Amino acid sequence: MTLEAQTNSLGGGRTSISAYSEPWPVGVLERDLVLSSTVRMGVIGYGYWGPQIVRNFSGIEGCKVVAVADKSPEALRRVRQAHQGLEVSSDVNAILSSAAVDAVAVVTPVWTHFELAKAALENGKHVFVEKPFTSSAEQAEELIELAEKKNLLIMVDHTFLFTGAVTKIHQLIDEGALGDLYYYDSTRVNLGLFQHDVNVVWDLAPHDLSIMDHLIRQDPEAIVATGEKHFSGHEDVAYITVYFKQSVIAHINVNWLSPVKVRTTLIGGEKKMLLWNDLEADEKVKVYDKGVSVKSGESVRQLLVSYRSGDMWAPKLEPTEALKKEAGYFVECISKGAKPFNDGITGLRVVRMLEAADKSLKDRGRMVRL
Repeated sequence: MTLEAQTNSLGGGRTSISAYSEPWPVGVLERDLVLSSTVRMGVIGYGYWGPQIVRNFSGIEGCKVVAVADKSPEALRRVRQAHQGLEVSSDVNAILSSAAVDAVAVVTPVWTHFELAKAALENGKHVFVEKPFTSSAEQAEELIELAEKKNLLIMVDHTFLFTGAVTKIHQLIDEGALGDLYYYDSTRVNLGLFQHDVNVVWDLAPHDLSIMDHLIRQDPEAIVATGEKHFSGHEDVAYITVYFKQSVIAHINVNWLSPVKVRTTLIGGEKKMLLWNDLEADEKVKVYDKGVSVKSGESVRQLLVSYRSGDMWAPKLEPTEALKKEAGYFVECISKGAKPFNDGITGLRVVRMLEAADKSLKDRGRMVRL
């Protein structure tokens, strides 16, 4: 089935861009239109993550942030204060329709992603979208198909894939240092920040699901999710289990109600095991030469278990800021016409898992096949 057929077979509402923007004179940026190999970025949204997006793209060689749009007057005031000379407006159409913009970063609530990204693609812009990619798999499929027709790039902002820790873990798995994988166990908990438009799964789990998808080279088969709501209509505590073939299992704990902030991931393999503590200042990744060997005994009920406990070592990690590396990679992909590994297809896989987790949550932990 084509993406178009899949899209037509699914339901789902649409959110108008007008719900996010206000009218203003279109074409303000046209005076900056020049023939250049520089990638000219427009940023839509200057809330929590927007300032980081503007700062990092502004520091990339071969890239220039030319405009920022946000409906909040306070946000626009902060843009003017931090980046003098940058065009700012409350109307997203100035960026979406401007011939002086080559690529658009969508840094807004997830319910706005589809309409904004679609409009950008229709206007010939490459798109960089904050996680999660879209509110539904149907929307993601439509954007992927549109980008392919327009020969444009989509990159989903799964920033953790560009950290030194994930890069090193990916390398270790590629080299076979861990052996066959057994499990992936992640904890991402803290006190808040409560979101008003999504539950804790859609807020925090995209980080872990994208990392898991990047490291485990198998397609997930099924998802089970349980959770509970305590203060609003959205789950604030959730536990997600993802089943793969060959006995690989992943577990993700996300929580807005933890008294402490925890960011740990355990990966167990046949040869070695690994602990990633993202809050550690120095030795974020530790590899343990530990494992278990099991042999059959004289009878069916006897198992001979032996334990291996060797050295621990902490590999050196690349110190580069992840978002800066990701921004540079996006600009490089545009310049070279290359397809990024964290493209729309990657974003779609994560959205499908989020949707499955939501279905399982609503049915009190029913297994949902993928």
